[in-house]
Amino acid sequence: MEIFVMTAPGIEGLLAREITTLGIKPGEIVNGGVTAKGGHDAIHRLNLHSRLANRVIVRIAEFHASSFHELERRAKKVEWSRFISSGDPARFRVTCRKSKLYHSDAVAERLGRISGATATVGKDDESDESAEGQLFVVRIAHDICTISADSSGELLHRRGYRKAVAKAPLRETLAAAMIAGTEWDPSMPLVDPMCGAGTIAIEGAMIARNIAPGLGRSFAFESWPGHDGQSWKLKIDEARERALPRAPSPIIASDRDAGAVAAAIANAERAGVSADIEISERAVSDAKYPQPPGWIITNPPYGVRVGESAPLRNLYAQLGRIVREAAPGYRIALLSAEKGLESQLKIDLEESFRTTNGGIPVRLVVG
Repeated sequence: MEIFVMTAPGIEGLLAREITTLGIKPGEIVNGGVTAKGGHDAIHRLNLHSRLANRVIVRIAEFHASSFHELERRAKKVEWSRFISSGDPARFRVTCRKSKLYHSDAVAERLGRISGATATVGKDDESDESAEGQLFVVRIAHDICTISADSSGELLHRRGYRKAVAKAPLRETLAAAMIAGTEWDPSMPLVDPMCGAGTIAIEGAMIARNIAPGLGRSFAFESWPGHDGQSWKLKIDEARERALPRAPSPIIASDRDAGAVAAAIANAERAGVSADIEISERAVSDAKYPQPPGWIITNPPYGVRVGESAPLRNLYAQLGRIVREAAPGYRIALLSAEKGLESQLKIDLEESFRTTNGGIPVRLVVG
């Protein structure tokens, strides 16, 4: 099958590298994702083990359609029964671009009727990701209709552990990408002195213990007709057996906000890694940096996210001073939205990748 693994813009290169480590050959790297080929085994592995993917979709048809008559005629040949049973709920998310067919709702209505599903029109990942039914992603561009079936269900950043959030929460997939964008090795300490809801530390602990990110959730492909439940159970059991009993090095998370610390503790417990992370209420200046040196990976506030940037200059200057004086030998990686704030660190920084966080353009800088 032709597979498209979706991710946030800017993360595609890291995702391609991750796909390779899963024993799957990545294909083309395009904006927003990476192509691959494989069967159900590859789909299972990508959903269960990818820390960077947002969604895994499978292309099921591609054909020319410049009229509703042509759309219906060709859509009748699609093997819908591989992904839904007659009368099951389904969602059709349709985009039309530079094509004679441009009424997305009308396209969705016709495809729903032809597929035999009880169809609704999907809007976007944020507004309807908890809606019921198999999702089909339909793209009509230059009169070429491409239909893909979603294999993931809820977006893959929903690991299942993050019920409690702090201000300006960081998605699990972006936290994992931040770690992947560094040279952190689980044998080194990992410190987040502005941990918020603890997502970076938790993702680090899951990486250190080789805990598959998809272990605590379900997926859309489990409802596909013909799904091999026994084979899938074996993969789940194997993933659980491969998890290590504890992280090999200290993982430290702290924040000066008591509410954030409480959220981080609750999330770490749900993720099953509370014993691997030392979480405490501390100011940045009091954060712990165990030896031998490791990595500081953090998502500090930036002006466009939580207020004006001017009051944050002292915070960044303080963080830079701490890295130089209290954490000798440590390397640092942080999400940044403003070069002016980065300069306050007085550390030589290199850009690892650019993406967005909550709609704000950011880049991971490493020093």
